Amino acid sequence: MASILTRYLDAEALNRLSGRTIEPQGLALGNLAGGHRSPLAGFAVEFAGHREYVIGDDPRHVDWRLYYTRDKLFIKQYEMETNFVCHLVLDVSASMKYGEGEANKLSYAAKLATTLAYAIIRQNDKVSLATADEALRGFIPPGHTLAQMHRMVEHLNAVAPERTTRLSEALIELAGRSGRRAIVMVFSDLFAEPDELEPALQQLRFRDHEVVLFRVLHPDEREFRLDGMTKFLGLEAEGEELAQAEDIRAGYLAALAEQTTALQEVCRRNRVELVDVDSGRPAAESLVDYLDRRSRLHRR
Repeated sequence: MASILTRYLDAEALNRLSGRTIEPQGLALGNLAGGHRSPLAGFAVEFAGHREYVIGDDPRHVDWRLYYTRDKLFIKQYEMETNFVCHLVLDVSASMKYGEGEANKLSYAAKLATTLAYAIIRQNDKVSLATADEALRGFIPPGHTLAQMHRMVEHLNAVAPERTTRLSEALIELAGRSGRRAIVMVFSDLFAEPDELEPALQQLRFRDHEVVLFRVLHPDEREFRLDGMTKFLGLEAEGEELAQAEDIRAGYLAALAEQTTALQEVCRRNRVELVDVDSGRPAAESLVDYLDRRSRLHRR
């Protein structure tokens, strides 16, 4: 099992993420004691304000100093701290198997997801894993122990990227399963019509989830680094095409730019974070850059 873990965990990224925390962008709802502010008021941690005393309240929480100045009973309230849940969604459709070695999109996305999962568990928060192609293919319910990591990598090790992509349907199914407010992080090449993805994003946002889309593209897809006569094989559709790469480069890059603009607009409308990731870049650098940006947003 240790060898499987090392396949999916990026040691350099874990070393560079040491000491960093992943904070939800907003208040957290959880069922464990943790380190994130909850929207629920309680009697612990940090003072938040007063409310009027009602019969049955514990007299220990009465602010007696305020009583002597106002001649009225008030209860001191505090912010509770709690844990958050992060749902990781990994696209395992056939298009994700493009690329060789470390730059393979599925391997790269899986490494990002599992490294983030380890960091989240290490700070006593919960994480789940869903794999998706035409539907929600597998689901590991939220957990916060190292045993959760073993369950996740065992599932990833059994994944075969063979089917087509219908990510929207998988996310809608996940939205129906996830009850309370959470973070939903999706790792995919997002090769789909942005308008088809929008209903799923709307459902997740309606349920008050924070949504982050990691668009993982290979350098070939991002820059079309191909030359000469090239055979193009359909990963999610049958057939092949033989073409001069130089003849179709401009058209491909224009189509990619158009799809990117449409995707950015859908994310803007629904207050979804879009993170562009290059699978040719070290995973540690991609994760550290993302968490630095996230930390700056959280401080604001």
